[in-house]
Amino acid sequence: MRGYIDRGYNVVKMKIGGESLAIDARRIESVLAEIGADAQLAVDANGRFDTLTAIEYAKVLRDYPLFWYEEAGDPLDYHLQSVLAEFYPGAMATGENLFSHQDARNLIRYGGMRPDRDWLQFDCALSYGLVEYMRTLEVLENAGWSASRCIPHGGHQMSLNIAAGLGLGGNESYPDLFQPYGGFPDGVKVEAGRIRMPDLPGIGFEGKTDLIRVMRDLAE
Repeated sequence: MRGYIDRGYNVVKMKIGGESLAIDARRIESVLAEIGADAQLAVDANGRFDTLTAIEYAKVLRDYPLFWYEEAGDPLDYHLQSVLAEFYPGAMATGENLFSHQDARNLIRYGGMRPDRDWLQFDCALSYGLVEYMRTLEVLENAGWSASRCIPHGGHQMSLNIAAGLGLGGNESYPDLFQPYGGFPDGVKVEAGRIRMPDLPGIGFEGKTDLIRVMRDLAE
């Protein structure tokens, strides 16, 4: 976590649910103590909780200054998500495993998500690309949501460029994972949680030397 802060990030994320709630609470407290006021912490359960467990975690997590509580339960369990909102007043995040504008509409209708604080994580590369993502944004707008509440999952170049081009709320980044697809174009650095997009066409594969090399090999 300290390494990410040293590279310019001001929001970091950790996984929860692999240990008991008591151990996870100690883990969270350790990270919060380490990052102090330098960054905010998000937690991600990767959809592993049933409703009761999700609520048990919510009752503990709501006492911490978290950036969000992510994907507590099965991505299609809209009832779980809506019940969770009754116990967790902080920001929730979900949607990375939903793949169409119809899925997005069902989440907004039935999942208890709140447009003033919650985050939507639809991954454009997994949900049929730019055109379908624009349909999803239209659904959200009609339901009273701003595109700025979307932070795409995945940390890849396609999400990065769509986030910048469509005015989304941000984009996840995995600088040490999923290479060569993760990270940013050559020479781009994170400063205070933000980057300056390079002047590149399209998705921007050409600006990442290790990625364009893979793309060219695949095309030959």
